[in-house]
Amino acid sequence: MTRFSPRAALRRAAGSLAAAGLLAAASLAGAAAPAQAAGLPVLAIGGPAETALHPYPESGEPLHATLGITLDNPGADEGDNDYETEFTVTFDLSGIAGVADVAVEDTSDCEVTGTKAVCTDQGIWAGLRGIDDLLLTAAEGSEEGDTGTIRVTGQSKGATFTPFTTRVTVGGADLVMEELPFKERTNPGDRQKAPITFANRGTRAADGVLLGLVYSRGLDIPERYSNCEYTEGGPGSRGPGWTTALCSVEGSFEAGATYTLATPLTIEVTDRAHYDMFVYSIHENNAAQRTAQRAGAPFERGTGAVLKAVPVKTPAKGATAWGGDLNPWDNLHEADFRTKNTADFVAYGDKVAGAEGTTVTADIGFRNEGPAWVGYLRSGEPVATLDFTVPPGTTVTAKPDRCRAVTAGGGYREDQKSPAPRYVCHTSMSVLDGGGLDLPFELRIDRSSVGAEGAVTIRGPWLQDPELPFDPKPANNTAYLIVNGEGEGADSGGTTGGSGEPSTPPTSAPDPSENPSGTTGPSESATSGGGSAGTKGGSGGGGGLASTGSAALIASGTAAAALAAGLLLFMAARRRAAARHA
Repeated sequence: MTRFSPRAALRRAAGSLAAAGLLAAASLAGAAAPAQAAGLPVLAIGGPAETALHPYPESGEPLHATLGITLDNPGADEGDNDYETEFTVTFDLSGIAGVADVAVEDTSDCEVTGTKAVCTDQGIWAGLRGIDDLLLTAAEGSEEGDTGTIRVTGQSKGATFTPFTTRVTVGGADLVMEELPFKERTNPGDRQKAPITFANRGTRAADGVLLGLVYSRGLDIPERYSNCEYTEGGPGSRGPGWTTALCSVEGSFEAGATYTLATPLTIEVTDRAHYDMFVYSIHENNAAQRTAQRAGAPFERGTGAVLKAVPVKTPAKGATAWGGDLNPWDNLHEADFRTKNTADFVAYGDKVAGAEGTTVTADIGFRNEGPAWVGYLRSGEPVATLDFTVPPGTTVTAKPDRCRAVTAGGGYREDQKSPAPRYVCHTSMSVLDGGGLDLPFELRIDRSSVGAEGAVTIRGPWLQDPELPFDPKPANNTAYLIVNGEGEGADSGGTTGGSGEPSTPPTSAPDPSENPSGTTGPSESATSGGGSAGTKGGSGGGGGLASTGSAALIASGTAAAALAAGLLLFMAARRRAAARHA
């Protein structure tokens, strides 16, 4: 049997956003965490608040539902991962006797014995993960409306676990979201109507529905409905640049009926659109589901009209009691938008000065001058890479954590502790308009020389394919870090790819409330390397962004006069470097 389970989905870090519902459900952990024993990590067990089962059929095999349980280790990071320690998760099934039967797949590491199921696994990982699923079917002789609970606990010598309880009910609503035929290829300013339509194919009515709308930075829904609540940048782990709306739509949505919005939504493609996504889902509206979808994020209610849903056809008569969703996998659809747009990535360098043996701090990086944001939402791959060649005569003593040492040719380097001739720093999967990377490097000046320089290039993530296909101005993708340039206030960072323009940071600063490129920016930089006896070069000195996110610009000066033979050699070297990067 080919497995496609919450476990597989949750381990697929850069996969489809269809796993977003599972991530939200995983936030429904059980009781408060117990006291942490002897410094052990505390893993929160989570899962769906309720699982609905198809009633036992009069003939044929009963249909099964999947119970996916997750473990969350929020206090750890990837450096704390332990891949060896074993743990067990135990399901107490006595509460569903006569209500449901439990089985596992042949490939599972779980075993069912009587009123207990035990799953064995290994590895205490950072963040959220899944374990093998249980397969639940209505028990023979059970009746619609029968309900019970499963209590889940965990045990390991390497961690403690919070318990979790989930409810199992026979029968329920089955809300099915219909897929809309959106136009995928768009231009800024385009608008499309979204007549959200859903059906209830279950055995019970849903007492109210919760419509979920998630859209990335290049899209907008101009109307902010009064029965919807909104949050920017969350919830979940999608990173910055997303809006989430949760709309509580009142009514009894009968089994067998289909419904559509009384007034279709309007999806607007904004000036900053590029690669974007719209996710729309439908759930029963209850406190547990709202808590799961909010995932702890702050929401603000809209002030516009009320969003309503009306029947498409005459609804079938049926019970009005609320139940779990019989098939949560058909509650959600995703639409991709590819907008004809550009994003200008501009590299900036720095100018530093110091005597032989001193350590100086250089602030280099790039800024996205827009108009588009860029996000690789499906693949999760980095958008770009900042490639820094260390100026000759200097040694890097401290680097940002996100940067890796490579060989002089840009190849893989095993040794990450010794100084290297070159460093690469990947962005995250998204770079906001106005965002970028600000990267402080500490360098020791090993020998005095006039105008030693190193290239600072923003390029594609793959060395063999360095172009940025969305960037209309490749000439400004390269700047320079100059050490002991001649003259106070001289050209602060060289010229940009032979263009003759100073390589100062771009003038547009990101919104201070946003987190550029989905990273922690300057806080990720290393701080070791000792005090600096060197200085920035005149008024051209300057840092990257402060921790607040506002830009501290590196001012550019005038070109230095050619006053000595050493300076003439320096200018000749710069012309050769510019030709190489043109």
